[in-house]
Amino acid sequence: MVDFIGELLLPVLIIVILILSQSIKMVNEYERVVIFRLGRLSGVKGPGLFLIIPFIDRAMKIDLRVVAIDVPKQAVITRDNVTVEVDAVVYYKVVEPGAAITQVENYMFATSTLSQTTLRDVLGQMELDELLSERENINKQIQELLDAYTDPWGIKVTGVTIRDVSLPETMKRAIAKQAEAEREKRARIILAEGEYQAAERMKDAASLYQGLPTAIKLRELQTLAEIAREKNLIVVTQTQTLETGNIAALSQAISGKKEQ
Repeated sequence: MVDFIGELLLPVLIIVILILSQSIKMVNEYERVVIFRLGRLSGVKGPGLFLIIPFIDRAMKIDLRVVAIDVPKQAVITRDNVTVEVDAVVYYKVVEPGAAITQVENYMFATSTLSQTTLRDVLGQMELDELLSERENINKQIQELLDAYTDPWGIKVTGVTIRDVSLPETMKRAIAKQAEAEREKRARIILAEGEYQAAERMKDAASLYQGLPTAIKLRELQTLAEIAREKNLIVVTQTQTLETGNIAALSQAISGKKEQ
């Protein structure tokens, strides 16, 4: 009798061990398990150890860490009819494991596909200049749209980053010409401003010299002194007496002509 009980106890013990091995589960801190009991949602378990009923409960593991989706390059036609290729990175995480399993068939594939379509829709409503200069606002707009779409799935979109914008070669040349024209425009404006300021100063100087004839003579002497620094130059000037005599002769000639 004892031998029979011993022989019976061994298989029972093995069966109990097998059942316990199938019943005891463990998940990490960043994981959760969604339990379905006879096809109905029973709850979410984890982290740590928990028990399930073998052959009755079905467990599906969900990772709660942030996932990065590499959105492949999308051909986008902007509002001003320019074709560009844009790729981006979308960051999301699961916040409600039960909804991520019951509300969508494959939340990873659905989020990736939705990211591609949303990227094309948003960029198609913008012009090329906006796309190149307002990336931060575009990232925020795409993130808000994706977050609103995926909220019923229990998914939170934490960030969107446009990584690269590829332009056609013809458009690159056109942008380069535009930039060159802008630089030339600024250079001409700066040169014109300099000429205007110089003319204003020369006008003020002329008004000053007109009221003080001695000042222009002193300026002439200063210029001659600067020229005289060059050892290989010979400067020939008129004396004050000759200049005064010339002026007097010209005045007399003009007066005689008027009398005639």
